[in-house]
Amino acid sequence: MPAIAPRIHPTSDVSPKATIGDGTQIWLFCQVRENATIGKDCIFGKGIYVDSDVVIGDRVKIQNNVSIYVGATIEDGVFVGPHVCFTNDKVPRAVNPDQTPKAAHDWVVTPTRVKNGASLGANATIVCGVTIGSWAMVGAGAVVTKDVPDHALVLGNPARFAGWVCSCGERVTVDDSSNEGACTCGRVLAKRDGRIRLVERTKE
Repeated sequence: MPAIAPRIHPTSDVSPKATIGDGTQIWLFCQVRENATIGKDCIFGKGIYVDSDVVIGDRVKIQNNVSIYVGATIEDGVFVGPHVCFTNDKVPRAVNPDQTPKAAHDWVVTPTRVKNGASLGANATIVCGVTIGSWAMVGAGAVVTKDVPDHALVLGNPARFAGWVCSCGERVTVDDSSNEGACTCGRVLAKRDGRIRLVERTKE
């Protein structure tokens, strides 16, 4: 099949220095800044801000009014709910101690990574410097201040571990004796070397 060119709504401002993958759709009133990289077949809702040098993978769905600042890397297949906010400064100030405005050399970007397949619920805040694991799920309104393991569900402010989730999104109870748990979809999560991993998939 021939490649499908990106679709960018005329109200959006996409820098010519940004890279936009085939099949990606960017809807109303978005801003994508210079040197941002956005993969293939992504869907951007209304009013999304993507800062310079942000990296976004393939098949990422980003809902309305999300702010993604420099230092963020979002891998393939991630869901970002409406009004999610990424941060990138551990000690934010508008000015230096002498009241001079801060310039680029007056602060350090703290990077953040969201790994393959993770989901971030509406109004979540991602405090910079964390890694959110593959297929993890961040609940609506959560404030993430620490790394989130693969397949973990975290809730609250600050976000705390609340269980495990399958790659399909359903909760899975992992038995303490067998270190395994089956999802209703047929997939199996298992604890191996201190990590939760998918060990079995349903047959097509």
